[in-house]
Amino acid sequence: MIMLPFLCMMLATHWDPYEYAHSLSYNFTTDPRPRVDQPWCEFRGEGDQKIFLSYDCGRAQIKYLSPLGEEVKSMSAWETQTDTLRDTGDLLQEQMPDVTPEKHTDKGPLTLQARMTCWREGNGHTSASWEFGFNGQLCLLFDSKNGFWTMVHSKGRRMKEKWENDRVVSDFFRTVSMGDCQSWLRDFMVCWEKMLKTSASLTTGPPTVKSLAAAIKHITWILPVLLTSFVITVFQG
Repeated sequence: MIMLPFLCMMLATHWDPYEYAHSLSYNFTTDPRPRVDQPWCEFRGEGDQKIFLSYDCGRAQIKYLSPLGEEVKSMSAWETQTDTLRDTGDLLQEQMPDVTPEKHTDKGPLTLQARMTCWREGNGHTSASWEFGFNGQLCLLFDSKNGFWTMVHSKGRRMKEKWENDRVVSDFFRTVSMGDCQSWLRDFMVCWEKMLKTSASLTTGPPTVKSLAAAIKHITWILPVLLTSFVITVFQG
């Protein structure tokens, strides 16, 4: 089964600078029993699959990892965003005991991963989803737009039963992804478009590709003519 966020991202890898689906993702990892040198919660922000920041929930430390990250930290709404994302980490930690699989046979501690993705398609339509799993195993999907929960692994059974019937949790996930995330995406796109236009004006890639394509087209047209002339010359000679 192809999940919409992954499909959206796959399409975005073959992008035209001005006509493609922008996506914004946050990847959360919650560890109820972290080692001394490990955070109990951390999340990573990705814009169009490129990491732009990481955040340690316990220490409240942010690392900006790209030019987009540097732009983001100057945005007036960023403080509100960090509060919302921190609340998400708190909620996941709070819910973890109730959604952990009953038979946990994996070696080592169990960690909960969550990935929130919101995106805008080329036609302007927007959507969002959540993916949840344990120790890297995808277990549960939540379609934020229609509110559907889909279990993709048996470890997600308790999680689905708990959250599907918990209106507060479901509404939180939907509001953050369809509301907050979409709002952040619109703000981030201002930075993205500026960067893309700057990059497009500096690079010589597209003209070279066009010239190469034109040359190939010209060669494929002229080769039959040259071949024909050669054959006629041979036979006449």
